[in-house]
Amino acid sequence: MFCFRDSLQDIPSTCQRKTGGPVPVTEAQLKAIFKQCDTNRDGRLSKQELKKFFASLRSHLPGWRAGRVLRHADGNEDGYVSEDELDGLIKYALRCGYTRVVK
Repeated sequence: MFCFRDSLQDIPSTCQRKTGGPVPVTEAQLKAIFKQCDTNRDGRLSKQELKKFFASLRSHLPGWRAGRVLRHADGNEDGYVSEDELDGLIKYALRCGYTRVVK
């Protein structure tokens, strides 16, 4: 059976995806990951904690990403991304297009 239709509403159920697919990570999810990766609970992420942050997003080369985001989001250049600088981290991660798989 061919499944070529003009609109998504016309797609028969036999042609629709049965399992979930990748869905973009939301800002709220990134904030939750920030809190999980802040292992010493000081309200900021070190380069090592940022590496865990990007590893949890299944990033390729999470250490490289951690260095890039420090240069991008660390406004006071103290070597950490604090909660005040969290917006820069989130914008960077959203631009990278990380996804999660919905089943």
